[in-house]
Amino acid sequence: MAEAVRDLAEVTVRDLYGLYPDYVIDVAAEQQALLKADILVWHHPLQWYSGPPILKEWIDCVLVRGWAYGHGGTALRGKRVLSAISTGGKLEAYQHDGFHGHTVADFMRPYERTATLCGMTFLEPFVFYGSYAASEAQVHEHAQAYRAHLQRLAAGQR
Repeated sequence: MAEAVRDLAEVTVRDLYGLYPDYVIDVAAEQQALLKADILVWHHPLQWYSGPPILKEWIDCVLVRGWAYGHGGTALRGKRVLSAISTGGKLEAYQHDGFHGHTVADFMRPYERTATLCGMTFLEPFVFYGSYAASEAQVHEHAQAYRAHLQRLAAGQR
C-alpha cells in the first residue's frame, strides 16, 4: 500500500522500521516532519489488536507533553489523522458478533484518543480486511483505492 502512494506529490512516506531499526527515534526530525504535514497517516498492520511496537515507541517519543498536548502543546492542533490498517482476518471477524468480538474501530480507540488529546481529528480507519489471503489483484485494487482515498483527503474531501 505504501508503494502505491509513495510517488504522490502531497505524500511523504516515513518508514519507521527503515529509519529506526534500533528503535532510537529522531524526535526533532519526526516533529519537523509533522509540522509540515496536514494529515498524519498511521499506516500499519493490526497486530494483537494494536499497532506494531515501533509505532507505540514513536508516539511515546514524538508526541510529548508541551509540544503535542498539555500546556503549550498545540503543534498538531487542527491536523487530521488516518489509520490505514491491514488485518489478516476478514470483515466478518471484526464485528461485535464476530470472532474478535469488536470492530477495528473499537481497537483503534487508543489511537483515536491520542489524536484528540493532541487536538487532531481522527478519521475513520481505512482498512484492508483479509490481507493474508488476498490475491495479487485484490492487493492491487485495495492499494489503488488507498491512493484515491489519500488524494481525496489531500484535496480537502472525506
